[in-house]
Amino acid sequence: MNIRNRIMLELMARGGMRIGEVLNLKPADIQERTLAVQNPKSGRVGETVYVPRKLLLRLNDYVRANNYNSSERIFPISYVAAWSMVKKAGKLVDIELRPHDLRRHAATYASRSGTPLEIVSKVILRHADLSTTQKYLGKVNDSEAIRWIETLYG
Repeated sequence: MNIRNRIMLELMARGGMRIGEVLNLKPADIQERTLAVQNPKSGRVGETVYVPRKLLLRLNDYVRANNYNSSERIFPISYVAAWSMVKKAGKLVDIELRPHDLRRHAATYASRSGTPLEIVSKVILRHADLSTTQKYLGKVNDSEAIRWIETLYG
């Protein structure tokens, strides 16, 4: 898998970004520790995405290596091409994968790692309402419930 595709997948799976947000990123949107989302789905005037420092460094290196100017899209591919790339990545690991599954993964991974629901909701997913976030979080099976109860009270 090429570096462009890996970065795009990571932005969705680690940053909780929507596919359209990733496709619309420009070098000017890269901040010191965050990414600015122009015209987010929420309709708010710009949003901030927090991504791991290592991912931000890889993104900056990719932008420099490809000599993008500040107003040029970093990932100049169509929505359909990006969707296809995600599907192919899923096939590589033998799972059916859709772009929004990566956003759900970001939320579920953060939640299961102990991140407070308010951070998952307001910071990672950038939802206005906690109830919207709760729809994203993965289902808890019996063995996981037992493990958490034993961890908390054992």
